[in-house]
Amino acid sequence: MSAAQAGTDATTTPREISLGFRFLAPLCFGSILNPINSTMIATALSPIRADFHATVAQTGWLIAGLYLASAIAQPTMGRMADVFGPRRVYLFGLLMVAVAGIVGVWAPSLLVLIASRVALGIGTSAAYPTAMAILRARAAKLGGPPPRRALSILTFSAITTLVIGPSLGGALTAWFGWQSIFGVNIPMALIGIALVLLWTPKDAPRTAPASRLLAEFDFIGVGLFGITILTLMLFLMNLQHPHWLLLPCCLILGTALVLHSLRRPRPFIDVRMLARNRPLTLTYVRLGFYSVLAYSMLYGFAQWLENGPGFSSAKAGLMTLPLSIVAAACSIIGGRTKGIRMPMIVGAVAMLAGCVSLLFLHSASATVAFLGVGLLFGIPQGLYNTSNQAAMYVQAPAAEMGAAAGLQRTALYIGAIAASSLLGFAYGTRPDDQGLHHLALAMSILSALLVLMTIFDRTVPRAALKSPAVN
Repeated sequence: MSAAQAGTDATTTPREISLGFRFLAPLCFGSILNPINSTMIATALSPIRADFHATVAQTGWLIAGLYLASAIAQPTMGRMADVFGPRRVYLFGLLMVAVAGIVGVWAPSLLVLIASRVALGIGTSAAYPTAMAILRARAAKLGGPPPRRALSILTFSAITTLVIGPSLGGALTAWFGWQSIFGVNIPMALIGIALVLLWTPKDAPRTAPASRLLAEFDFIGVGLFGITILTLMLFLMNLQHPHWLLLPCCLILGTALVLHSLRRPRPFIDVRMLARNRPLTLTYVRLGFYSVLAYSMLYGFAQWLENGPGFSSAKAGLMTLPLSIVAAACSIIGGRTKGIRMPMIVGAVAMLAGCVSLLFLHSASATVAFLGVGLLFGIPQGLYNTSNQAAMYVQAPAAEMGAAAGLQRTALYIGAIAASSLLGFAYGTRPDDQGLHHLALAMSILSALLVLMTIFDRTVPRAALKSPAVN
């Protein structure tokens, strides 16, 4: 058993390997850092732009920088967890979050501030894949089916953070200035480090020296993957004025990544595993489609409420609150159900219903109509998310859980960038009723494809399967 695959030794007692509060608290706490940093920045963009005399496009890189870094860093951190041990990588990520917070507070220029956000994206990316690797090792010792309750708690934590992120960011900016958006990461990272040191089981001793592990690590694969994803996202972020040369560059880089991966015994991206593991690959594709729809709703609906019906930012936030409440409730329900396939289908159908309902909204619609749409979108946010997470858990090889969980997040972040492009393409200069209906039409087509992919994908488990043992 390698360091990355074990969190405790053979003498561990049943009580010590439970999935209780002490075990889950460090995992949940770290998992909120990425979503909270994704949402807090929204209320700080205007004062940052004023302080640095920047343009909207320039400050937009504060958002894109974190997503780009996260998309690349999630599988990188996951692979490092598989090689060096998840607890060690988790602590490294939390330390990086603290350093990024310090840099952000004292940033002398917008460029340094963007670098701080990139560092935040890398540091916070360690939490989810390492949490999944630690959870998989612990659950394997307990035996039985996948720990749906624990998985739903992780999802619930992230969704709750998305709810409070904008409000917290607004309060911090108003009371302490935009620098506090970055400074809050310092105490949070220190709390996370303390929780991990106290309650997260230690990694097993390495069976090989660090120099040998570093020599075996596929740094070339990481670089090729990162450049490929960066090129793709740069194209997706500017669909209104596409740089078509980026597409053949992305194709060439992707081909080079595949060829390189096929030549290595332990590549960063295990192309052979993805080719053999069709269920896992299809799960990533579904997650990408879902992410485009979820992020289009998350950012697009609130913008339209402010510019169409003319709600204030505070009221627009309250109008989206039912979505978050239903999403949190459905994530709990999804965690308590034994099935995977049926909750996923219900979530996909609810997503389609929500997208179609947007076609009938306009600025003069009743308030209850706005709330009803939010309720519909809350169902897939909870059910579809939790079910895909459970599917990935049982489909991924036990020894590569960290990298598999990282790729899952990469699929989500690619979808988020594509959603940003879709919003810009649909709304143009202003999110009015016509723009909302263009967005709704595109979302309806994508959600219909998602329903078909979900229903006709027979590789999705109908019920929770027995968790594979750690090899």
